[in-house]
Amino acid sequence: MEKDTDLEIFLVATPGLEAPLGDEAELNGFAQVRTVPGGVTCWGSWPEVWRANLTLRGANKVLVRLGSFPAVHLAQLDKRARKFPWGTVLRPDVPVKVEAISRKSRIYHAGAARQRIERAISETLGASISSDANLRVLLRIEKDICTISVDSSGELLHKRGHKEAIAKAPMRETMAAMFLRECGYSGDEPVLDPMCGSGTFVIEAAEIALGLRPGRSRSFAFEDLVGFDPDQWQEMRRESKTAECALTFYGSDRNSGAVDAATANTERAQVSDVTRFQQRSVSDIRPPEGPAGLVIVNPPYGARIGDERRLRSVYGAMGKTLMNRFRGWRVGVITSAPGLARATRLPLLAPGPVVDHGGTKIRLYKTDPLP
Repeated sequence: MEKDTDLEIFLVATPGLEAPLGDEAELNGFAQVRTVPGGVTCWGSWPEVWRANLTLRGANKVLVRLGSFPAVHLAQLDKRARKFPWGTVLRPDVPVKVEAISRKSRIYHAGAARQRIERAISETLGASISSDANLRVLLRIEKDICTISVDSSGELLHKRGHKEAIAKAPMRETMAAMFLRECGYSGDEPVLDPMCGSGTFVIEAAEIALGLRPGRSRSFAFEDLVGFDPDQWQEMRRESKTAECALTFYGSDRNSGAVDAATANTERAQVSDVTRFQQRSVSDIRPPEGPAGLVIVNPPYGARIGDERRLRSVYGAMGKTLMNRFRGWRVGVITSAPGLARATRLPLLAPGPVVDHGGTKIRLYKTDPLP
């Protein structure tokens, strides 16, 4: 595992949020950033892999491509897998889980291909294979080319490590961060979420303003790879620059349990000093003292037939309140139904791309500053 070797790094995006993740990677100084369907590729050393896990808010995973070779039948795959330099990355004492997929290839049985990789790792390296392992090796066979990658993240990166209380239909932190970015938020204005649930938008906005890194509270799979340098990693973690922040970030919800959960989550995330939550309905919200900023909200979508008609009045009441009271504020509304977005009667711009939120197709509808 040479630290100075250029590795192809693949940042896995939420489908539909590849563009803001590419922007974030570029802004953070990653090299040769290219946005592709499903994510973003960039290049760098192993410490850059660590840095991507520590600092990027929009990536769901950070995969490292270790190498590729052609194979048109299982015997060929078996032979090449046994010659693959597993020992430069994997440790014999760390269990591994192998996953495989195959598309448009003569080796079409992904399960049989996976077994060949498992055997090659266990017999040439001596590492045990376990379906519960934290460390994943990924085989992708596409058009007869086998590409082997390692998942450097472990648990999905939206699990920041400091949020326990979760409300219904939670917005993943990685998605929330990218929707904030799509709304033009960069940490220099107040943010208000009038249906805050467990506080995800408010916490992400506060962390961005304070310069807190998303991966600061958790561990990663790359800590179990060959050549990992704990001292260098600790140094990287210590380099975090916490910004001064005179802003406050606001959340409200009509559900008292959500307000309690959000408040507890802000304490664990170390942002309670700059966040305020209160129990109130959307019709009762008022802009806080100080400069205008961003209202961002992920209201209920209505999964069942007939829900949309009932929800139109909720969206309508929200839009009326914002138009009447939030002059100069921008608004971002995330919803699955164009009809619900229109029900707000807000001066909406063209909607953002379709985003996959756990199987539901949603979009961001935003405004310029309200007149």
